[in-house]
Amino acid sequence: MPQCRKCKCCVSSDTNICYQNDIGKYNGVLLDKTSRFTCKGKPVHNFVSTSTFTEYTVVDDIAVAKIHRDAPLDKVCLIGCAFSTGYGSAVKAAKVKPGSTCVVFGLGGVGLSVIMGCKVSGASRIIAVDLNSDKFAKAKEFGATDFINPKDYDRPIDEVLTEMTEDGVDYAFEVIGNTGVMTSALKSTHFGYGKTIIVGVAPSTATISFDPMLVLTGRVLTGAVFGGWKSKDDVPKLVSDYMNKKFNFDGLITHRLPFLKINEGFELLRKGESIRTVLTV
Repeated sequence: MPQCRKCKCCVSSDTNICYQNDIGKYNGVLLDKTSRFTCKGKPVHNFVSTSTFTEYTVVDDIAVAKIHRDAPLDKVCLIGCAFSTGYGSAVKAAKVKPGSTCVVFGLGGVGLSVIMGCKVSGASRIIAVDLNSDKFAKAKEFGATDFINPKDYDRPIDEVLTEMTEDGVDYAFEVIGNTGVMTSALKSTHFGYGKTIIVGVAPSTATISFDPMLVLTGRVLTGAVFGGWKSKDDVPKLVSDYMNKKFNFDGLITHRLPFLKINEGFELLRKGESIRTVLTV
């Protein structure tokens, strides 16, 4: 998420979606319409203005944030997306209030970071939902108080949640990218004021449909990219907060691999055996 500091969105305090972003557009090139990558003489597209699975990369100057020179790069790299996206979705996008009840659907690196954000914000109950019960221990470590595996129930999970929370949660976070779960998240929030934050990225052809009465009665459905942070302004602050021990996301890093074993890292992710694997050259 670049920050040109000139467009309508950048000068607004209500959003971090700079006009120059490539999310959803996928042009695959830098602002000068070029990609600096080739393979065997053929051009290779740039990935959402970053292309970080390479030893060296070229990015636009509006997509660079200068951070503290002593920051440990093998840890603060998680502020490039995983931690910042989840944590910000709770503290900045949702603005979770003290004493509230939250549910987080999906316990990957981003989902666990949402849990951290909810805890820091003072939520009294944080319900973790995932099809893989092996992830509950780590969720508890980061602050989750209740755990639900939908496979353990023979009815819609939103019904389970509304029953256990006196008609619904205050905040729901969908951190998977599944439109069916997005609808379940919305249904699990309390009528009148419940807020649902879509964090997961659904397939580009996906659509979502639901009973409009869900929002007519006061529920709010919204989304957040990169946790709502303005990159050039906020990333340096997040790095400083980490170095000052305001939060600790080291537990998200479960594996470290040399760069050449990148595909092994992806395989660990697909099998649900890792949260984040840091690649080192």
